[in-house]
Amino acid sequence: MTHVTEHPLVQGGRSAALATACVRGGVAAGLGLGVLAVLVIAAWISSPYPDSGPVGALHVAAGIWLLAHGVDLVRTDTLSGLPAPLGIVPLLLVALPVWLVHRAARDTLDPGGDGARPRPSPGGVVSAVAGGYLLVAAAVVVYSESGPLPADLVTAGLWLPAVVTGAAGAGVWTALGRPLPGQRQAAAALRAAGLGTLTLLGGGAVAAAVSLAWHAGRAQASFEGLAGEWSGRVTVLLLVLALLPNMAVWGAAYGLGPGFTLGTGVLATPLGLAGDPAVPPFPLLAALPAEGRGTWVHWATAAVPLAAVVVQGRCVGRAARSWAVRDAALTALGAAWGCGVAVAVLAGAAGGPLGSGRLSAFGPVWWQAGAAAVLWGACVGLPVTLGVRAWGRRVPRSLRPRPAPVPAAASGAATAGAVLPATDPSGGAGSGPEAAPDRRTAAGPKAPAGPQDGTGEAVGSTPHSEGQARTGPAGDRFGGPFGDPFGDPGYEPYDYLPAAWEPAPPPPATD
Repeated sequence: MTHVTEHPLVQGGRSAALATACVRGGVAAGLGLGVLAVLVIAAWISSPYPDSGPVGALHVAAGIWLLAHGVDLVRTDTLSGLPAPLGIVPLLLVALPVWLVHRAARDTLDPGGDGARPRPSPGGVVSAVAGGYLLVAAAVVVYSESGPLPADLVTAGLWLPAVVTGAAGAGVWTALGRPLPGQRQAAAALRAAGLGTLTLLGGGAVAAAVSLAWHAGRAQASFEGLAGEWSGRVTVLLLVLALLPNMAVWGAAYGLGPGFTLGTGVLATPLGLAGDPAVPPFPLLAALPAEGRGTWVHWATAAVPLAAVVVQGRCVGRAARSWAVRDAALTALGAAWGCGVAVAVLAGAAGGPLGSGRLSAFGPVWWQAGAAAVLWGACVGLPVTLGVRAWGRRVPRSLRPRPAPVPAAASGAATAGAVLPATDPSGGAGSGPEAAPDRRTAAGPKAPAGPQDGTGEAVGSTPHSEGQARTGPAGDRFGGPFGDPFGDPGYEPYDYLPAAWEPAPPPPATD
């Protein structure tokens, strides 16, 4: 009866939580659109030559917001009058909507401090947050159709849901504690792929920054030629900042080998720049290599993917110290494929068309960059993994077991019969306590110095060689009847002490 009465309440609580998640998704979309609208309107107000009113500025803001989700735009105000596509996404703009969706999903799945709020399922949270966000996005797509930058409906139907759903899934994964797959090989492969991708992007950014600094004069001339007023220069500077992540991806693709295209039939690789590039004037494009064959400076960019796969292979090798060789190799190949997929997605987002005709292909080719990352990981990362694994399994020389050293004196005494039983003066073997060998004779002490003859040997002793034990007439190695090391004939060895002190008997009376 209790279960029947509580079930509708629980269902109602979860339904309310899902409705709240849908609202959170819509609010996240509105916040991102509002931030871009404020920036665009501020640029329009500060511009000395505004071409359109506030309605046109809002249409531009809607187009830029859709472009930040990977949606291609269509420019209608071209010189030829023909529509031209615009598909290069400023990757820094992508961070804002992705972070907003990520935060909305994470906060929805969090039950709160008191735990009284019902917690919906992870799949329900992803669907609710993405659904609310996409409802606002659909309205923005319809609104942009009447502006100067309408959205391409095909890319809007493909990339927009993919980006929003992926960001919502990342938020749910964060709320669950960022769990990794249960198999340790899969978890190690994902971790190594992430480190390798970050290293590759960092190296690409360094290579691009060095090239831009080398051509700083040309970049400055291009920046000053685009806009003369301070408002225009601020706008160009903001666009340059938004395209800096694209610059890092282009540098990584250049170091991997496939390079990037600068128009139809024009390819820039470390081996050289082939063709006549159709490059518009822009400060970041001043860092492009000159025409002709590449030199050792261009070839040095191969250190970028080399460092990335070394980091990747080292990560897998350290985790695979106790694994079999087959598991370590498969994990390294999985990390290479993971890095290749990430590079392909980033290359596809960093490039795209800038117009029609020769500018229809501009930037890295996604499948070539991804395949090159996989080949680098398989050809270099796999040997690095196996080498690090073998080095980690070695036993240090300081920890290897060593045989216990045997003293030379003890070994010589053992071979000479140091444990032979003592004999009594009559020639028979002794028994009882006297028959046990003296423990002090095991170390082989030397006999005290006595009268010597001219040869240096003691009088009454037989010559002996080094390492050979001396024996006396009674068979004792020290010459005494009971093995006394000090030559005392009255020495009697014993293995025990008396329980109590016994006084010695009085001496006999003498007449």
